[in-house]
Amino acid sequence: MKPDRFEQARVFIVDDDPGVRQMIARMVRSVGLEPETFTCVKEFLAGWEPSQPGCLVLDVRMPGESGLDLQEQLVRSGASLPIVFISGHGNVPMSVRAMKHGAVDFLEKPFDDQALLDAIHAALARDAERRASERLRADARARVARLTPREREVLALVVAGGANKQIAAQLGTTEQTIKMHRGRVMAKMSAGSVAELVMLAQLAGVIAPPA
Repeated sequence: MKPDRFEQARVFIVDDDPGVRQMIARMVRSVGLEPETFTCVKEFLAGWEPSQPGCLVLDVRMPGESGLDLQEQLVRSGASLPIVFISGHGNVPMSVRAMKHGAVDFLEKPFDDQALLDAIHAALARDAERRASERLRADARARVARLTPREREVLALVVAGGANKQIAAQLGTTEQTIKMHRGRVMAKMSAGSVAELVMLAQLAGVIAPPA
């Protein structure tokens, strides 16, 4: 049964060998996931929609552009599609290069079915986590966008640890005014505590996350 968080996900399979494509597609369907197959890099790029959740099962060596070429194109474009490489001619430099650029796994043909399914599930989980994180950051940025310029100044000083009296002195106003702004900031950010406000500010990029 397909996990809820993978409900809309696709497993993109790019391999020039029709037998391998069909075999992996059957395997993917057997665990309730949805495959989409392509014969080459060019065909994949023409049919892939970056907003579509999923992962990529990618052959390393194919006529024309290789799987490693595609990975580098995706990295350069800022795409974060998780990749599971498969290869009948793999070697250590290839696998190191693939993993260095963020591949989830590198499996040599013939591979164990369960090993591939485990790698696919790990890749889909990585994609789901990234998309959830992006939604949280977008929501935090939307909350910050509700603030007035002065409220943003107060936000930055509050999350930096400033007390109302200190903030008032720094902004050249009264402590009572800062209390009012602070209350509005907490309400507009839907934050129940300063700790939550700090977390939202980090997600929105107002302050840097802890090292």
